[in-house]
Amino acid sequence: MTFSYTIRRILVSIPTVLLVVLMVFLAIHLVPGTVVDMVLGTQNYLTEEQIKDLYRQYGLDKPLIVQYFLWLRNVVVFEFGVSLRTGKPVLQLILSRLPVTLELAVLSMTIALSLGIVLGVTAAVKKDSFVDDVIRLFSLIGISSPAFWIGAIFIVLFSGLFKGFNIFGYVPFNQDILKNIQSMLLPSLTLGLMICAQIVRISRSSMLDALRQEYIKTAKAKGVSRSALIFKHALKNALIPVITISGIQLGYLIGGTIVVENLFALPGLGRLLLQAVNERDYPVVQSIVLFVAVMIVLLNILIDFIYTLVDPRVELK
Repeated sequence: MTFSYTIRRILVSIPTVLLVVLMVFLAIHLVPGTVVDMVLGTQNYLTEEQIKDLYRQYGLDKPLIVQYFLWLRNVVVFEFGVSLRTGKPVLQLILSRLPVTLELAVLSMTIALSLGIVLGVTAAVKKDSFVDDVIRLFSLIGISSPAFWIGAIFIVLFSGLFKGFNIFGYVPFNQDILKNIQSMLLPSLTLGLMICAQIVRISRSSMLDALRQEYIKTAKAKGVSRSALIFKHALKNALIPVITISGIQLGYLIGGTIVVENLFALPGLGRLLLQAVNERDYPVVQSIVLFVAVMIVLLNILIDFIYTLVDPRVELK
């Protein structure tokens, strides 16, 4: 049943993925200017025939719908083409940037979940107290603050307090562990705290709902300790909405780290996507969007399986 469910979910998701890619394909072509205009710049000494040759070379002489289906045909055989600007294979570019984005996403979600669940449960247990008010204020500020503002605050604070701290750039983990942690700490905190604020609100709300259930009242009447009521009985059921929002946010992190990666000069997928849009590098833009869409679909399927582990009553049909 699990295998058939997975196949069915994948087949159902294919039209959505294709529609997303089509919308991005049309949107990027609506932006004024083409890659040929970027190559020529303001100093154009080419003849009209030479410019037409450039369009043919880049495959831009065909109608948009033909370009789209030609690209899809190549994707089916895992041929993503080459970058119009660098001439490098698109798949190679994505795989070279992927580890940075994945590391940023995993670290950010680790910070968000570990801090968000603890604060959310604490706020629910101490409902209407001073601690609850402080935590709710923190979550409100976190939700209201854009990522670039949080990141800018961290940059100012750390550059002033820690002169030798590695704020910008990226150092691979296998080259220098300490510098890698330094280069990823502030970006991870920036995204982690922003997502943490949402997890605090969800976990607090779901925990309060769980604590009001009849089985909790029954267990309390039987003399079950307060810690057992919270962590053994209520928390497990309260985690299901948290898992849902975590899956959505992880998908966002994989494809939506453009601002943070550019702010901290991290060579990840987000920064590659922004560069590709600015340079009208269509194969790179389309392939990154396709990759992110597929990752989000797979994450949603994974979240469904995690549901069954957290709550055995949930069945995949």
